[in-house]
Amino acid sequence: MIRAAGKLAIAACLLLALCAGSAQALTAQRVGSFDQPIYVTSAPANPEKLFVVEREGVIVALENGEVKPFADIRQEVSCCDSERGLLSIALSPDFAQSGRFYLFYTGEKEPGELHVAEMTAGVGGAPTSTLRDVIPPIPHSENANHNGGQLQFGPDGALYASTGDGGGGNDELHNSQDPSSQLGKLLRVVPSSAGLTSAAVWSRGLRNPFRFSFDRQTGDLWIGDVGQDKREEVDFAAAPGIGQGANFGWNCFEGTEPGPADDPECAGTTLADFVPPVFEYENPSDGCAAVIGGYVARGPGLGDLFGRYVYGDLCVGDVRSFSPSAPALTDRYEGVHIGSLNSFGEDSCGRLYAVSGDGPVYRLLGSGDAACGSATAVTLSPSFVKVRAASRKVKRKRRALISAFVSPCNGRQGGRVTLWHGRRNLGTRSLDRVCSARFRPRIKRRSTFRVTVKADQAFAGAISRRLTIRPVRRHKR
Repeated sequence: MIRAAGKLAIAACLLLALCAGSAQALTAQRVGSFDQPIYVTSAPANPEKLFVVEREGVIVALENGEVKPFADIRQEVSCCDSERGLLSIALSPDFAQSGRFYLFYTGEKEPGELHVAEMTAGVGGAPTSTLRDVIPPIPHSENANHNGGQLQFGPDGALYASTGDGGGGNDELHNSQDPSSQLGKLLRVVPSSAGLTSAAVWSRGLRNPFRFSFDRQTGDLWIGDVGQDKREEVDFAAAPGIGQGANFGWNCFEGTEPGPADDPECAGTTLADFVPPVFEYENPSDGCAAVIGGYVARGPGLGDLFGRYVYGDLCVGDVRSFSPSAPALTDRYEGVHIGSLNSFGEDSCGRLYAVSGDGPVYRLLGSGDAACGSATAVTLSPSFVKVRAASRKVKRKRRALISAFVSPCNGRQGGRVTLWHGRRNLGTRSLDRVCSARFRPRIKRRSTFRVTVKADQAFAGAISRRLTIRPVRRHKR
């Protein structure tokens, strides 16, 4: 998961110059303390019953403040060399009837091999005798890091699993771009009661996708892929395709930066040949970084966090979020710090949790009612921002005239729009009665601009297309 043992802080704003605080205070409510917890989820039909995964191979159930043993496979798990262990579980949608759930762990018999396995629970929990592999174990013996480790049921009902590139540095085993390897991939599995089934390679070009998730409202796929020494990245694939056939670029690229590119498949490629991240931030030169992918907030009681993607970093511990419509421009710290943050979780009504490897598990709470079944945040209507220039060419060092138009217009007069040059805020203007605003930036060199409008009580925030203006010199006579 990480590249350095020390936990040195990254700059608080990560990559961004825009570092707004949360509009509504987020808090972390402790729900219990456990032995090296690494993941949390809930029963599909009972969000009040949580299942906490402990890295050594134990799963405990937490309900009404009471902790009970649920499963123990410590004899089967290779732990805890580097990043090995029991890394996540996924309960079958029909868990209430079938008792089936699935586990992702590194095995003990052939140390390090990746297992996607199944168990069946009864009244007293899940006996070890029910443990069986769903797919053939994936060899992973050379290095103890970069195992991936997430299981999630997708919107299509299939089980998805993420695998790391095999560990070491630079994808030294050349797995991520190799379509015949199951490492450095997102795999799609359709479990069968008849025995072992095959795992189809769904997406490739991943380094260590330790955590990924599906937006419970849209079905979109979000992947937190841990970088090497340049970039941490969040990858995105919209529904209904959710990344089928996508290549996210490692090791040809690390985020949008050139990578080691020593996989044979990298020869002759450019960034345009891959799916670039929707969000990335720089690694510190003298510390560690490890993005912890999270969830798009859809549960009750999360206030203005609703609809934002929540994520963090193991080495920093700050809970952060951004709007999917404009990730880089809306990234912010949510005011909650979790030491040794190693995972987020989501229960079956959408409430979010944060897991500390030091022991505590927390529920994230906003200002609203967090009871399941309570009204969630009002779904905002979409809004649009259009931008145009009086001329795409301006005499050097003269000012350009840029106009922004926001739609729908009803009730938007007085709203605020902001002009951006890259990540630099060039100023904010109020909308007039026809929902427009004008900017006059000075043009010294070829410049690209965007305009954003924040969300209000009725409309979602939006970001315009890019607008490029070029300077021209006066002709000499």
